[in-house]
Amino acid sequence: MTRALVIRAVSRVIVPLSLLVVVGVRAWSHATLEPIQSELQDLFTLSLSLLIESLPFITLGISLSIIVQVFVPASWMQKWLPRGKFSRRAVVSLFGMVLPVCECGNVPLARGLMGRGLSVGDSVTFLLAAPIVNPVTIITTYQAFGFDDGILVTRIIAGYVIANLLGWLLSNHPEPEKMLTRRFVRDCEIPIGDQGMTKPQQIGSLFISESAALMPALILGALIAGVIQVGIPRETLISLGTDPVISVVALMALAFVISVCANVDAFYILPFAQIFLPGSIIAFLVVGPLIDIKMLSLLRTTYAPRTIGVISAVVGLSAFLLGMVINSVG
Repeated sequence: MTRALVIRAVSRVIVPLSLLVVVGVRAWSHATLEPIQSELQDLFTLSLSLLIESLPFITLGISLSIIVQVFVPASWMQKWLPRGKFSRRAVVSLFGMVLPVCECGNVPLARGLMGRGLSVGDSVTFLLAAPIVNPVTIITTYQAFGFDDGILVTRIIAGYVIANLLGWLLSNHPEPEKMLTRRFVRDCEIPIGDQGMTKPQQIGSLFISESAALMPALILGALIAGVIQVGIPRETLISLGTDPVISVVALMALAFVISVCANVDAFYILPFAQIFLPGSIIAFLVVGPLIDIKMLSLLRTTYAPRTIGVISAVVGLSAFLLGMVINSVG
């Protein structure tokens, strides 16, 4: 673990975080009733709240990723997972039941699983299913909506099916390396355990490298989400709630923009349930944990742009069709 690596990692985290803090300090120090300064305060508050909400989960995800890469032999994982591709992805889909990490924290964990031999399709299946089958997400969705309207069950089934559909699609790619970023492929070519390091050195090196890759993306994603939230009035979305098509699109866009954690998004959208149709609520609860601005920034650290495009298209189309079907029959 060289000093240069530590300095580079720290600089990649500190620089974007400092920019966010500077914006906030200037906004508060010059606070008046002028609209632009009020918007700067809102931008800082929203961005920082997203960052604070996500930081514990991504830290937990990095920690679990390190445990997998340092202490779990690749042969053990291959031994205990089913050999069949479909059955293996079906099991991987349920990892979120015992690894209650929010969607942003699942990215480093998915990176660690690929470092231990899982395919790109397997990692995406885990990545998309885990935040919805997460027991914390299930409990909070139940607390918000209960069982009566079918939102909880529909959300779990939809997340599981979409994750396995994407896992199947990506598993058929003839050149898996092209679905990943060059940097991630390069980092995986020499496993950390093969570099002659002690266990503490491996842990330290992995924590620094994973933090350097993921934290700047998290900060940037939170900042972009804050900018867009400030620019889109809540009243505009509410006015669209009664149209069976537009309401679905509107809440999908809202889920993409606000980037709220899957563990609490059910409570966020609950006040909209009296205004928006049920299909749009479902679309929101499906899209949010799978694809949002913050998540896209994190995915870009690992998956190639074309892979992210496929994921986004399948998730978006599936959620839209699901919302339309529910609105038409309900």
